[in-house]
Amino acid sequence: MLVALIARDKPGALPIRQENRPAHVAYLKSSDTVQQAGPLLDEAGEMAGSLIILDVPDMATADEWVKGDPYGHAGLFESVELIAWNRVIGG
Repeated sequence: MLVALIARDKPGALPIRQENRPAHVAYLKSSDTVQQAGPLLDEAGEMAGSLIILDVPDMATADEWVKGDPYGHAGLFESVELIAWNRVIGG
């Protein structure tokens, strides 16, 4: 199943994002479950969150993947949503 992970950064957390980005990107690249990933941008074009598409057997696996993300361990996110997603175009 495909799951969209939508995470929004805490206000003023850009330094936390920048400090932990190398570990986060390495985590993304080490996982076969990540199909697509990239930052959400604010009006100024600065990174303000994350959108990640996971291919997992169930929602529990997606939740476990989130728990391993270095950004989460660093306290970057204000909110995290996991939403089942159906790809219609692309892929």
